[in-house]
Amino acid sequence: MRVLYGALPIVVIAWFFQLILAQRTNYSLVLIVITVASGVAWAVDHWVLAPRRHAAARAAGREIASLQLPGTVDYVRSFFPVMAVLLVLRSFFYEPYRIPSDSMMPTLLDGDFILVNKYAYGVRLPVVHRKVLEIGTPERGDVAVFRFPTDPAVNYIKRVVGLPGDLVEVRNDQLIINGTPVPLAQQGRYEDGCYQNMRIAEETLDGRRHGVLYCLSSDMLAVPPLPSCNRSIPQGYICNESTAGINPDLGDRVMKVPVGQYLMVGDNRDNSTDGRVWGFVDESLLVGRASAIWFNWDMQRSGGPNWSRLFTRIE
Repeated sequence: MRVLYGALPIVVIAWFFQLILAQRTNYSLVLIVITVASGVAWAVDHWVLAPRRHAAARAAGREIASLQLPGTVDYVRSFFPVMAVLLVLRSFFYEPYRIPSDSMMPTLLDGDFILVNKYAYGVRLPVVHRKVLEIGTPERGDVAVFRFPTDPAVNYIKRVVGLPGDLVEVRNDQLIINGTPVPLAQQGRYEDGCYQNMRIAEETLDGRRHGVLYCLSSDMLAVPPLPSCNRSIPQGYICNESTAGINPDLGDRVMKVPVGQYLMVGDNRDNSTDGRVWGFVDESLLVGRASAIWFNWDMQRSGGPNWSRLFTRIE
């Protein structure tokens, strides 16, 4: 029990740095280095230093059971198994991420903390990202995390819209996949305390329903945009619903998704830089499937935790 209590701060600190640094830092490599270093220290103590302590105790006529472990040794002994378990869990099962932008609204908000299923699209080795076990492939409608094609050090999250071999068009805000329009049911104006000049619709991809956002057209605007929403956000685009931010309509162009690649699109359709802008995501860049929101800290809207979003499934 003492070992578990002593290791608890380590777990908390590790998860904190995971959430802060994961956007660009190779957290897997950092965790592996720490785990290996603590494992080597544990092994040296177990097979070299501990026998010496025991021999010295016997020579002095002391009971081995009464020996107190040195503080550093005790700390390392608790550190290594916890870090090893953490490495296995986040590498092969579930990994926490923080949502840094509004490009996946209304499904995901800036400030959501999510869990990503790391084995949904196959088991991969950490750092080298080599797949060692086939389990599944992305399905249309999945919310997927992947390494950005032009900068694999950065993780992106978007919705899987196009599968290998699909023909995809975007015409008048509606997706057309393999010649069939994707059902899109308009639901009126969307307001959340930050965004106002937006409209929400329910999109159905292969029977899976989810919300998507669009900018209101200029002739539909009833109120001026909130200044706080006309802001630059970390992804590098302007979140400005009054002027339709980013709206990469493909026009008459039909995109054919290559074999082994996927088309990823954000749910905030007019404020998302996604596959409509930078192209397709190769299968080798997939990280996992977003499963659930486990926490939310929204400084833009509520200024603190949004308890209603805790432990909600991502559809």
